[in-house]
Amino acid sequence: MLAFAKGFAMNKDRVAGSAKDLAGKTEAGFGDLAGDAETQVEGRAREAAGKAQDLYGQAKDAARNATEAATGYAKDLYNNSGDTFRDGSEMLAQKVKDNPIGSVVTAGAIGFALALLMTRPARARRPRWRYYG
Repeated sequence: MLAFAKGFAMNKDRVAGSAKDLAGKTEAGFGDLAGDAETQVEGRAREAAGKAQDLYGQAKDAARNATEAATGYAKDLYNNSGDTFRDGSEMLAQKVKDNPIGSVVTAGAIGFALALLMTRPARARRPRWRYYG
């Protein structure tokens, strides 16, 4: 029962917007039958307001769903991050045990490449010449 009430509360704007839309269509239809331009205009205005409120409700639902999905994803990531890190560490340790020389050579190559990148001299900036003609 509570889930139904919560679901209904989430769509309150959509339900009210659909009701206004239907009422506006009905009023505009009566205005068409009676040939009353004022009733037609009021009905079309109510119909437009109902559509706008329905779209607003849809946007609220979409934002709520996106927030809930992001929150769920973040919770799952937080809960599983320790396991993933532990599994990766264990796998790396096993690779080093299986091939210690290859691991040392790989680590040395990575360190050498980083040292080259960090000690590279800064590029000289080209002067900006302005032409005043």
